[in-house]
Amino acid sequence: MATKKAKPAKKAAKKAAPKKAAKKAAPKKAAKKAVKKAKVKRTPNAAFMKAMTPSPALAAVVGAGSMPRTEVVKKIWAYIKKHGLQDSKNKRMINANDALKSVFGGKAQVSMFEMTKLVNKHLK
Repeated sequence: MATKKAKPAKKAAKKAAPKKAAKKAAPKKAAKKAVKKAKVKRTPNAAFMKAMTPSPALAAVVGAGSMPRTEVVKKIWAYIKKHGLQDSKNKRMINANDALKSVFGGKAQVSMFEMTKLVNKHLK
């Protein structure tokens, strides 16, 4: 059987040198990660807070008073949850009852993303 030869000392010294350099570089990287940017507080978009008047079909669901678009969407979701109109198998779909069919343009089922598009048509 053949025995392994011992490695020369020069090769071992060359391999050890890069490891020492890597150890010295590691604390510098950690110091850079410690610096965090200050969080900038976001200002709300005024267009979302603008009071809008719902159409008579939409007013039957959310109420007749003028309110921001965000509040309209919240009230529609409350109506959907209250009446159990969210599809049980695919939660992204909403099954319309008589009141919502007029808002959804006569469609029996719409996706939650399509719902916001259809609701915006009923706001002025």
